[in-house]
Amino acid sequence: MLEIRFHGHSTVQLSSEGHSIIIDPFITGNGQATTKLADIQVSYILLTHGHQDHILDAVELAKQNEATIVTTHELATYLGWQGVQTIGMNLGGSLELPFGKVKMTQAFHSSGVILDDQKQIVYMGMPGGFIIEMGGKTVYHAGDTGLFGDMKMLGELHKIDLAFLPIGDLFTMGPEDASLAAQWVRADYVVPIHYNTFPPIVQDGDAFVAGLAKKDIQGKALKPGEELRLP
Repeated sequence: MLEIRFHGHSTVQLSSEGHSIIIDPFITGNGQATTKLADIQVSYILLTHGHQDHILDAVELAKQNEATIVTTHELATYLGWQGVQTIGMNLGGSLELPFGKVKMTQAFHSSGVILDDQKQIVYMGMPGGFIIEMGGKTVYHAGDTGLFGDMKMLGELHKIDLAFLPIGDLFTMGPEDASLAAQWVRADYVVPIHYNTFPPIVQDGDAFVAGLAKKDIQGKALKPGEELRLP
């Protein structure tokens, strides 16, 4: 059994057999979030890239839970300097952890921390996504990305039970490209992410899912705080 809880934006929590992990925690800066950061209990935090709307709560959450952050080498090093335990990895690499296995996939986006007071941007390595094996299921979190042809390869290499795909457009794929991505990764179930958090990325998640249904792809537009279970 794999339990999934969507916290809004791209923040997804996965739980199974006493283990719980979270991907791209963005709670305190997300007006749509229904959960308080203090109520989230996890042992691992996975970060796809270094933008604030994906890492904002990572350090505090790691300290609160004595959790380990797993992300790209550059970002892991940067966050490790802030007093948390990290594991750095890179695209194409995989990692065995107590809850299962994590493989980092490519994503077409950017990654950096903006230091407004210093007027500097610190490069944080390549962005990525994750293939996660947990609770007998395989989950693909695409991170922030545009459409790319190797998504077909991911669908060929992995039997993906659930895919989280961005649909917000402007900074990531929009609904049309995400629909193609859903077909290419061959996931049994698709959940849209990275939309409606800010005015520039407003999209109709239910319409996206209805479009998938016409292609015989199951999915659901989860609301912040809503849960999904995969038996």
